[in-house]
Amino acid sequence: MKLKTVEVDGKQYAEIQDGKPVYVEDDGKEVAFDAVGTRSTITRLNAEAKSHRERADGFEKVAKAFEGIDDAAAAKKALETVANLDAKKLVDAGEIEKVKGEISKAFQAQLDEANGKAQTLEQQLYSEKIGGSFARSQFIAEKMAIPADMVQAAFGSNFKIEDGKVVAYDGQGQKVFSRARPGELADFNEALETLVSQYPHRDHILKSSGANGGGAPNGGSQNKPMKGSFGGSKAERLEAIKGLTASE
Repeated sequence: MKLKTVEVDGKQYAEIQDGKPVYVEDDGKEVAFDAVGTRSTITRLNAEAKSHRERADGFEKVAKAFEGIDDAAAAKKALETVANLDAKKLVDAGEIEKVKGEISKAFQAQLDEANGKAQTLEQQLYSEKIGGSFARSQFIAEKMAIPADMVQAAFGSNFKIEDGKVVAYDGQGQKVFSRARPGELADFNEALETLVSQYPHRDHILKSSGANGGGAPNGGSQNKPMKGSFGGSKAERLEAIKGLTASE
């Protein structure tokens, strides 16, 4: 490649085309050389080269941080775990079941505690409502030959608490209704009187209206010998109650 010249007045001058010197390539082709454009291109390429070098230096620093790590997948998983921790995601895939178990255990403990309290309150309510009804019963005081605790031992299972009220059930599982107030449930004393009237051995637990002894049967009917005694000690009377229940 050489500069093309022209002769003017016996002197050689560079040929100019559009303000640019003309060069002749080795193959004879003439090219107008743009020096200004070439300089701008060189400056741009130098800047790009510098940017590439800086990026390469950055990648090299990152690569050095992972020296000795051969398993790229494991490294990626480790990075994801660290990212989750940085984001305060304290539960990773391997801990979910453990955390679920802890939550379930805590919930079950609270549920058991609540159930325990509910059962205790239910027992207290039963003791107050039903036990108190037996203890305060006018029918027991006036008609029964045995004390209230023994009457409760015999008939307590026939009474339940529903909607805060004491409700009586007969031996067939039917609610006991009032005779005095048709269509309404019997109150405690009326219900107990009905249950006692249906009891096969009622003569042994009701006060005698004419027979000798609190436990003597009315009408002189014949009965099998019984354990215990309705006229004896509390233990003997409890034994008598158990004997009557067992013989039904």
